[in-house]
Amino acid sequence: MTLTVALLGVALAWLAFGRPAYLSNPQRTKDGQRPLDRRVVADVSIIIPARNEERTLPTLLASIDSSTVLPAEVIVVDDSSTDATSLVARRHGAVVIGAPPLPDGWLGKPWACHLGAQRARTARLLFLDADVCLAPDALETLLARKATQGAGLLSVQPQHRPLRVYEQLSVMFNVVGPMGCGAFSLRQARPLRTAFGPCMLADAADYDRVGGHEAVRGEVVEDLALAGRFADGGQEVHLLLGGDRISFRMYPDGLRTLLDGWTKNIAAGATRTNPVSSLITVLWVAALCSTTSSAVLGVMAWVQGDGTPWTALVAWFVAVLQVFVLMRRVGRFHPLTAVLFPIPLAVFVAVFTRSALRLLLNRPVRWRGRDVPSRPTRAEQP
Repeated sequence: MTLTVALLGVALAWLAFGRPAYLSNPQRTKDGQRPLDRRVVADVSIIIPARNEERTLPTLLASIDSSTVLPAEVIVVDDSSTDATSLVARRHGAVVIGAPPLPDGWLGKPWACHLGAQRARTARLLFLDADVCLAPDALETLLARKATQGAGLLSVQPQHRPLRVYEQLSVMFNVVGPMGCGAFSLRQARPLRTAFGPCMLADAADYDRVGGHEAVRGEVVEDLALAGRFADGGQEVHLLLGGDRISFRMYPDGLRTLLDGWTKNIAAGATRTNPVSSLITVLWVAALCSTTSSAVLGVMAWVQGDGTPWTALVAWFVAVLQVFVLMRRVGRFHPLTAVLFPIPLAVFVAVFTRSALRLLLNRPVRWRGRDVPSRPTRAEQP
C-alpha cells in the first residue's frame, strides 16, 4: 500500500506538471540573425514596484543594463520606502516615481504598478518584481516570444535562487504554484486565468483594454486577478518557467519574512487556480504526507526489531526522486532538500493552514510595514 501511494504521487505529479515550458531561445530569421539586434532600444517600459528594496534593486537594474536589448525606459515606483530605494534606482539611471499615499480601496502593489503604467510611454509594459534578475538575453527572448504570441499576457515564473539554509523551505511553495495553475499539465487548462506576478509582459493597449491594475486594485493576489481580466476579455494568458534566463531570490531577509510572505499569498492564490489542477495538487501533497508517515512508522518498527521496512524505503526513494525532479524545474535547490523533503513539506502544510485560517477569519498579514488584508477590498473593481 505504501509503495502504491508513492507511485500514485508520481502519476499525479506527472499529470499536473508533465509539460514544463521554459523561456526559450529567441527565434532567428532565415539569415541566422536574431529578430532584435544586439543593444538596440526596444519599445518597452520596465515597471518595477518597490517598497524598501535597496538590497535587491541593484542586482535587477545591473542585469537590465547588461541586456542584449535595452528597454526604452526603466520606471521604479517607490512605494513609500523608508530606505534608500529611490537613491539606488536613480544611481542606475531609472526614472523614479514617488507613490502618493494609498487611495481607499487600493493595495500597495496594484497602486505602484498602476502609477508606473500611467507614466510609461511605450507600446509594451513589462512588470518585474525588484528581486528578479535577468540573464543578458532574457529581455530579448521575452520580446521575441511576445511577438510570436500576439495579443494577451505573457508571464514567467522566475527560477528561485536560495542562498541560505532557511530559504530551502520555499521549495514546496515553488513547486505547488506552477503545478496548481494548470499551465504545465498533461491536460492543460484553457483559458488560463493565472499569472506569475514577478514577471508579466503585455501590450499597453491590451493592458488598458482589460482595465489594467485599476481593475484589480483591491486584490491580494493581483497577478491572478489580472490574468482573469485578460481571460474574460478573450485574450490568452501564456505561462512559462524562467529556467536559466529569469531568476529571483525570494525572502532574503529572514525566516519570518518567508513565512509571512507565503502566508499572505498561498491560500488566496489557491482560490483562483483551476479547480481540477488544484485538486490534483492537493492529492499529490497528501500522497507525500502519507509516504512520509509510512516511512517513519516503518523505521520505528524496524528499530523495535520488526524487520527491515523495504517497501517503505523504496516508497521513500520514489518520493525523493520525484521531489528532486520537480524542484530542479523551479529553482536551484540543494539535492539534500529533496532527501529531507518532509521538513519543507511540513512547513508548507503549516503555512497553508495558517493562510487559510486568516482568509477564513479575514485577518490581515503584516507585510513590509503594512497590514495586508486576507481578502480583496470591496473596491477591487472599477
